[in-house]
Amino acid sequence: MDWDDLRIFLAVARRESLSGAGRVLKIDPATVGRRIARLEEALGARLFSKTPQGYGLTEAGGRLLAQAERAETAIEGASEVLSGPEGLTGQIRLGAPDGCANYLLPQVIARICDANPGLEVQIVALPRVFNLSRREADMAIAVSRPEAGRLTVQKLTDYHLHLAASRDYLARHPPILGTEDLKDHRIVGYIPDMIFDKELDYLAGIGLRAPALASNSVSVQLNFLRHGAGVGVVHDFALPAAPDLRRILSAEVHLTRAFWLIRHADDGRVLRLNRFADQLIREARAEMARLEAQTAAM
Repeated sequence: MDWDDLRIFLAVARRESLSGAGRVLKIDPATVGRRIARLEEALGARLFSKTPQGYGLTEAGGRLLAQAERAETAIEGASEVLSGPEGLTGQIRLGAPDGCANYLLPQVIARICDANPGLEVQIVALPRVFNLSRREADMAIAVSRPEAGRLTVQKLTDYHLHLAASRDYLARHPPILGTEDLKDHRIVGYIPDMIFDKELDYLAGIGLRAPALASNSVSVQLNFLRHGAGVGVVHDFALPAAPDLRRILSAEVHLTRAFWLIRHADDGRVLRLNRFADQLIREARAEMARLEAQTAAM
């Protein structure tokens, strides 16, 4: 069986469309369709069924998927062995929630790329869980440890959150001496029905009502607060990027969460990804410690 045919098969399985696979592979969708038809003819089995939602794997396609992913991992591993240990190269796509992607990863990834000039890193910042089986990313950062799936999970780093508001807001509104005073203040937070992980339901955890100003984006919430719109829960590591914000009720409201680095189980044999993961964990922990120490001194 030709590896190039398997590569096309994997792209269609992950994108669930000929056009999506074509964009990834940089070939015409009609060519993708012909190659899939040729592969199905060679194997004597239908690999995909066309539905209104796209191309879904048949039972035979599902069996081939596992074998094709193993072949992909083996080829990547062989390439790593032949290329030697000098520096990380090639492209790595990393999925992350937008708070992490905006306020922690840029400086971390910049340092890793400075040390590895041949490396290209794409950060996909989306407020949702990534599907690594569909290869939406090579690895992903999440705020909860997954309990199912063929995944490898490592703790990236712990982080802390506090209530915060701008100095201007605090000067214009009644003092906040305890959590009971928050009922007289406008709350900023996540859109309740768009909270994609229970670990992000900060307001319920501290007994606050649904926010009057809400967004599914950490960056938008932070900018609400920066412009004096209200009070909200903020990552300590984001506060150095918003020096006009001040933590409030630090002794009463202090949340601790963790970021988890998640990879497809088969990728454990890919040396390049292992080395990148090691560097990412080391640099992220160092940067988190630096940012939180800076916040404590503010």
